[in-house]
Amino acid sequence: MMTLPRFVRQFRPFVLFVAAWLLLPPAVIAANVRVIESFDTDWYFLKGDPPDAEQVNFIDSGWYKLDVPHDWSIEGPFAETNQTGGAGAFLPSGVGWYRKHFTLPAGEPNRRVFVEFDGVMANSDVWINGFHLGHRPYGYVSFSYNLTGHVNFGSDNVIAVCADTSQQPASRWYSGAGIYRHVRLVETTHVYVPQGGLFLSTPEVTDARATVQAQVTVTNEYSTPIEVFLNLSVAGPDGKIVGTAQTPLQTITNAGSGQFNQDIFVKNPQRWDLDRPVLYQARVDVCGPPAEADPEPMPLEVTSARSQTARPTVAMAPFKSWGSMYDNVAVSFGIREFHFVAATGFWLNGKNFKIKGVCLHHDGGAFGAAVPLGVWRERLQTLKELGVNAIRTAHNPPAPEFLDLCDRMGFLVMDEMFDCWTVGKKPYDYHLYFNEWSLTDERDTILRDRNHPSIILYSVGNEIHDTPKAELAKGILQGLVAVAHETDPTRPVTQALFRPNASHDYDDGLADMLDVIGQNYRENEILAAHAQDPKRKIIGTENQHSRVAWLALRDNPPYAGQFLWSGIDYLGESRRWPVIAAGSGLLDRTGTPRPMAFERQSWWSDKPMVFITRRIAPNTLRPTDPGYEPASQDVLRRPQVLFADWTPKDLQPHDETVEVYSNCKEVELFLNGKSLGTQPVHADASPRVWKVNFAPGTLKAVARNDGKGVATDELRTAGQPAKIRLTTNLKRLADSRDDVAFVRAAVVDRHGVPVPSAKNLIRFQISGPGLIVAVDNADNASHEPFPASERHVFEGECVAFIKASTASGRISITASAPGLEDGEVVIPARKATD
Repeated sequence: MMTLPRFVRQFRPFVLFVAAWLLLPPAVIAANVRVIESFDTDWYFLKGDPPDAEQVNFIDSGWYKLDVPHDWSIEGPFAETNQTGGAGAFLPSGVGWYRKHFTLPAGEPNRRVFVEFDGVMANSDVWINGFHLGHRPYGYVSFSYNLTGHVNFGSDNVIAVCADTSQQPASRWYSGAGIYRHVRLVETTHVYVPQGGLFLSTPEVTDARATVQAQVTVTNEYSTPIEVFLNLSVAGPDGKIVGTAQTPLQTITNAGSGQFNQDIFVKNPQRWDLDRPVLYQARVDVCGPPAEADPEPMPLEVTSARSQTARPTVAMAPFKSWGSMYDNVAVSFGIREFHFVAATGFWLNGKNFKIKGVCLHHDGGAFGAAVPLGVWRERLQTLKELGVNAIRTAHNPPAPEFLDLCDRMGFLVMDEMFDCWTVGKKPYDYHLYFNEWSLTDERDTILRDRNHPSIILYSVGNEIHDTPKAELAKGILQGLVAVAHETDPTRPVTQALFRPNASHDYDDGLADMLDVIGQNYRENEILAAHAQDPKRKIIGTENQHSRVAWLALRDNPPYAGQFLWSGIDYLGESRRWPVIAAGSGLLDRTGTPRPMAFERQSWWSDKPMVFITRRIAPNTLRPTDPGYEPASQDVLRRPQVLFADWTPKDLQPHDETVEVYSNCKEVELFLNGKSLGTQPVHADASPRVWKVNFAPGTLKAVARNDGKGVATDELRTAGQPAKIRLTTNLKRLADSRDDVAFVRAAVVDRHGVPVPSAKNLIRFQISGPGLIVAVDNADNASHEPFPASERHVFEGECVAFIKASTASGRISITASAPGLEDGEVVIPARKATD
């Protein structure tokens, strides 16, 4: 019986791919395969900087054993004396070391071996068996190293990583610390597609046919030239092959690279769109004619390459025979066409609509920078229900799996690179490394990201302080735009301009170097800039939540879209202790929508909705450029003026201002069954407002279209706290790192009405195959630790985040507090592949 190669054993679940490989001659399979293995497990970690920790014989048995992704800073404690300050959420910084022991099979010495890091925060150095592979200062960039010639086959290897965040402050928001993203080990033959070497685009798309353009780089590490050709195939969302192509034979010089360009035609394509984000998969096989023996490999030359994860799930098409298969890579992509028009804004697949976006920082609240995908999935689903259709990755490249998720869920993405150029905003931020590293980091990021159909824009800077020096800034921008266009000519480049009238960006030519001009806030200025030159394509890269900003977008066809600051609360950017997070989000840190989020839903969503809220004061006057006001005017910690309850502090008769948000034609408000009148939708998008004489009971809103009730909302007055109500977002919980259950605890009265004034300490307990991995309550001034099993409620609620530890069984979570009836919820565990 033939023994399956290690690659096939590693990816046994991918039935189509394995079946296709089994059709090949055994010698071909065994000799020529790409191996991709997760490198996340069984690392040893130490917070500190011991001497010689990079050496093979260093004793690490006393270190803490863990899996990555790992953010050690989020474990705390919060302290006003931490050097990160409010910008870093008053969380700790310093040096952290990681070491991992691994063994490669003794029978595979004639291989290229690479390690890929999706992100290490920050100033990372990597060693393999004591040999220094390289240094990367930018914590948000993905990178890889060639281990070939420095690894042992059949005996122990040690990879060591030092991550240093000791110099602070280094960021305007919480950045995390450590190996906070995924790591992989990749093995190839000496003829291979380098990381980032496969680029797919769809230059022509019609209902009848789509042209998929493949650009493939192949590297030859042998000591002699070699002849290769490519077999390319495209599989549809059902896994069936829908297009194939084969390139002519091409000679690649020794120690050189060759580029192949090949079109693949797909009939009756299904387009990637917001409502139906259809994904295809392309596979490239690097093949050669029969040879008597492999040439000698070239001597080692350590290089740095981009990280690209091949997803080997595409079945092989029936091509002509070959003698050797050197490599194979696969990647997901979407078939779609988009463009910007100066007069009408953004178009996708022939449809013109507004980009309704939010800006997101990379932290996941209680998880810090090491965010499980399930947390992002829950957050993005909530934003989608509010009408959000786009994400700006403020102000750095995101994790690759975040972009995968946007592809699958149907979000547009502005992929942003940098928060500063050569003029820093913090003493130890990226401006120290910009001149040396920016073009490399930008190129590596675009090579990694350019196959994602969700990405429609690259942003090369946010609120850049170099722009008052016009010639300096234009020289830098010219280089950044050139790299983007060279690496990916299919997507436009923008920049989030900062006070452009003050720095004369519209007059000195800088703004017009951008394919699409972006500006933060000051909507009247960018509209005036378009009026000055109607050929300009414009977009709001950062905007306030105000109705004035929305009307500027709604009522001006050239204005392609906006990105609100912000979509979700984020750690850091605090001006003063005890505040540890910024409260500008549509959602709080736990993913719960704020009342103002439903006003946005009434503007952005087409689904009929209605929402009631109490207003106790006007909104705080916001500065023109949030984030640069003095601490006394900190807009990110503004007082709460909207409450989604009918339980005010004063339960005696008094007047309450009730705002109702709805996208329906009319809304009728009732108090204890008595109608308080009907109001039509307002052309200026203002809310429907009633002055209501408070009485305990039930406040209900009924929304109608053409006389038919289509949505309702109601608030009830709460009594005394009586019990804890537990709810969860998942019916079953998979045994994977990325699946996370949100178990929400609400203090309610005996009738089940939430008590917003409750402050009880909730203790969570778990039985069965599950773990409480973190807790939170969305209070941006709380210093309670996230890795814990208890939390005070804030505005009556808190949340526990649960993971499954095995693939079967019942996970029971209970919540208790003195004087309250316990709450319980049960979640069945399941296999990650179910």
